[in-house]
Amino acid sequence: MSGAGATPLFEARGLTKRFQGLVSVDAVSFVLTPGEILAVIGPNGAGKTTLVNMISGTLTADEGDLVFDGGAIGKLPPYRRAHLGIGRTFQVMKPFVGLTALENVAVGALFGFGGGQRSMHAAREHAREWLAFVGLGERADQKAGALSGPDRKRLELAKALALRPRLLLLDEVMAGLNAVEVEEVVGVIRQIRERGITILIIEHIMKAVRSLADRVLVLHHGKQIAEGDTATVFDDPKVIEAYLGKRRQ
Repeated sequence: MSGAGATPLFEARGLTKRFQGLVSVDAVSFVLTPGEILAVIGPNGAGKTTLVNMISGTLTADEGDLVFDGGAIGKLPPYRRAHLGIGRTFQVMKPFVGLTALENVAVGALFGFGGGQRSMHAAREHAREWLAFVGLGERADQKAGALSGPDRKRLELAKALALRPRLLLLDEVMAGLNAVEVEEVVGVIRQIRERGITILIIEHIMKAVRSLADRVLVLHHGKQIAEGDTATVFDDPKVIEAYLGKRRQ
């Protein structure tokens, strides 16, 4: 985790998104400093994925500002944000099922930070490294459509990492995994942070959040109801009532 007072890598200022009059995200503001992990939690429908979509450029905010590395990015298309170093995973995995795992990740390598790798050979080598990193090295030549659900999760992560992100947005990368698989992904995420990558993670598995997050941001009905270190946030009566309940995970 970066020290207090570090210059923010990313800032969200009053982000708001409406869908046909329904406010999905309501004036959310926070900062991310280099090397930290921020967990975004909240009930289903709280606006978490909408928030990530606005950061990555899949959606445009109706109000508010997005600042990355000191520059405004709110009007940039997703590919420009990827070139700046913002990578993401998707909650609903949609690999190129007819391509191999290696080819899927090579696509990300060709498209990432600074414009991506300049040759297919370099992209494939880069992709092979990230597949090994997430534990899919032996499945590099397997068709993505034949991978199991957990392996598709790993493939999604490798695709995002191949972009060489400075900020990585993880949308429920542990959903549907068993306890052993969750621990493995937690270990991979720790290694990602050790490489200096800043992480925003949406997650419902509170054991993983406690283990990984430096800070936690809680959304409820699109509103930001709490933000701070994990112990403080998890003891907040508003958070317990809105999300955690009496029985904690």
